[in-house]
Amino acid sequence: MRIGVICRDPEHPLLTGTAALLTAAGHRVEWDAPDPADPAEVYLLKARTPAALGLARELERAGARVVNPAAATGNCQDREWMAATATAAGLPFVETLAEPRFPLVVKSRYSRKLDLVAKARDAGELAELTARWPGEPVVHQPFLPGDGWDHKLWVVGEQVFGELRRSELAPGARQSVDHRPRYPELALRCGPAFGLTVYGVDVLEVAGEPVIVDVNAFPGIRGGRGAPEALAALVTAG
Repeated sequence: MRIGVICRDPEHPLLTGTAALLTAAGHRVEWDAPDPADPAEVYLLKARTPAALGLARELERAGARVVNPAAATGNCQDREWMAATATAAGLPFVETLAEPRFPLVVKSRYSRKLDLVAKARDAGELAELTARWPGEPVVHQPFLPGDGWDHKLWVVGEQVFGELRRSELAPGARQSVDHRPRYPELALRCGPAFGLTVYGVDVLEVAGEPVIVDVNAFPGIRGGRGAPEALAALVTAG
């Protein structure tokens, strides 16, 4: 089987680990820019730039299978779309505020590397963020009183991996630990709702209950032992 990879970082451990397994099994992994006129059977789409999404759409039109589909990957960059989709699916997703209610979390509406995610305790801090990010489309969410940890859930097909990671909004040094995911059923419900098969779900635990704060297509899964094996099996399953 020919398997193509569309990515920004070909040295990413998840991709290199998966490629090694596929190559050892006799498959051909292609890292070069694909030719839509001669597509591989399947592509791993681990990039969200407009150019990558456009290329993935061309490959889909040519008959290739893309994991995840270009439409789903692009949709999950829009946090307003994400919130509306989660709500329609009955998922416990963080509220999007129509009017500021402090303290709140300010996020770029369109998710991307190094986007805006910051806490504003009052109108003054909100004004400072607005000045530092002029013209940036944003969403406002309530600041949830969690325990300072993010539950990182990663899904590959039907397998769920997890990590506890110190919240970027919590004080103290960043740290993370592997753990058995506490909310695998919740994570698996997100796939059909968002049209994804390889994805991440960020969950806060608030008063003992899970609240989803983000869903992202094709995460790095750097700490997920067994993730390359799961991804290789998903790709070759057809």
